[in-house]
Amino acid sequence: MENSSNSDGEETRNQRIASTSSTTSSDDCRLFGRQCSLHQFLGGGKAADILLWKQWSVSLGAIVVATVVWLIFEQSGLPFLTICSDVLLILIVVLFVRSNYAAYRDRQPQTLPELELSEEMVTNAAASFRVKINNVLLMAHEITLGKDFRLFFKVVTCLWLLSAIGSYCSFFTLAYIGTILLVTLPAFYSKYEEHVNKYCGMIQRKFSQQYKIVDDSVTNRIPRSLSKDKDN
Repeated sequence: MENSSNSDGEETRNQRIASTSSTTSSDDCRLFGRQCSLHQFLGGGKAADILLWKQWSVSLGAIVVATVVWLIFEQSGLPFLTICSDVLLILIVVLFVRSNYAAYRDRQPQTLPELELSEEMVTNAAASFRVKINNVLLMAHEITLGKDFRLFFKVVTCLWLLSAIGSYCSFFTLAYIGTILLVTLPAFYSKYEEHVNKYCGMIQRKFSQQYKIVDDSVTNRIPRSLSKDKDN
């Protein structure tokens, strides 16, 4: 009886360890290291519903509007300031004529919502902007001191990619591509999350192995006296 109880206890313990390890491995493969659902990670509001195509009409409308705006900016050849001024001019004239036409026909014009920035909204936006700026400055400080080779490698790679992409397309084309990817990729990832996490985990492990090799080779080439002075 004791042996059977001990064997049952060991089997239960092994099952718990296996389940824990599988859960940890699946969580470790999640993109951006998130511990919540994708909807919560995107904010959990209307913006998340649009990005995940839970309101498909709004999501499709965003793609259509972005495409129309991109065609206007790219095909017209007019400067950005000229197009914005013309759009605002037409909008103001239409609203002004509409309001006066309603007053001439003794009709009550439709009320427009009052646009006003609250003090709380401005304070929260300023605080969030300050945190992001401080993070960028801290990152630049770490790169300047040369203490974080991984961060330096990521920043250099991102800047090189932006430079290469910018040489082939304009800013508006890049913004249009970014908008389309922002609207489509989250929904695609939500549909094929398990497969994407699996392959991204494999790529991340391969990249970590290659980075470790590069990091070790660079660290070994640094003179010990220089590394001691840097630590001091």
